[in-house]
Amino acid sequence: MTDQTAPTDPAEVTAHLDARLDDDARAWFAESRDRIGDDPAAVRVLFPAVSRRVGRGPLAPGGDGDDPFVWHRDDAGRALLLAAVDPGARPGELRDCYTHGDARERRGVLRSLEVVEVDDEVTAELVDDALRTNDVRLVAAALGPAGVAVLDDDGFAQAVLKAVFVDLDLERIAGIPDRVTPELSRMMADFVHERVAAGRAVPASVWTVIDRHPPADRLAAIEAERDHEDPHRAAAAAAALDARP
Repeated sequence: MTDQTAPTDPAEVTAHLDARLDDDARAWFAESRDRIGDDPAAVRVLFPAVSRRVGRGPLAPGGDGDDPFVWHRDDAGRALLLAAVDPGARPGELRDCYTHGDARERRGVLRSLEVVEVDDEVTAELVDDALRTNDVRLVAAALGPAGVAVLDDDGFAQAVLKAVFVDLDLERIAGIPDRVTPELSRMMADFVHERVAAGRAVPASVWTVIDRHPPADRLAAIEAERDHEDPHRAAAAAAALDARP
């Protein structure tokens, strides 16, 4: 696993996490999973302790801890605790851990969607809440394969726009570029034009979306900004267009 690749099943997560733990942490974790197996509600008590007991660093050795797409040890630990919950009780426990958790705990719940079985209604509920925040960690975690799978085209378009507003690398979002529609390409080009008109910088990853279905009229409008009398607008247009592959 690289620092940018999400695990896809509990056994894989377990193997990666186990390699990062010392004997005391392994013992605590094994006992915690057994306890949850006997009493699903115990996850509510154990969930907040995960960061302290297994650590907060990247799951992959050498991973970038500031990268919002990277799994951390406590993400993995929390996903595995939720995987230990009886499937019948799991929806309620996911909701409870998310609702009452801090940002790291909420991110752990969102990461768990990649490795535990839970119905689409619960997934959609959690993803929708995360996408209403401006927390880049939650937005990135919500836009993994499981989260994106429950979004229709309109929902996906709004999620991508949210991602660009919080300055996420769009190329890292699940479903990019395959799920980009002509409408989303147009929406992203309009976003670029608005930023250029305000003299503001544009992230280079927008072109992954725009060039999936290039909107000629929107691109012509952005190109025309190169000659705008306002030097800030002209410079912003030139920088945006020069970043296009």
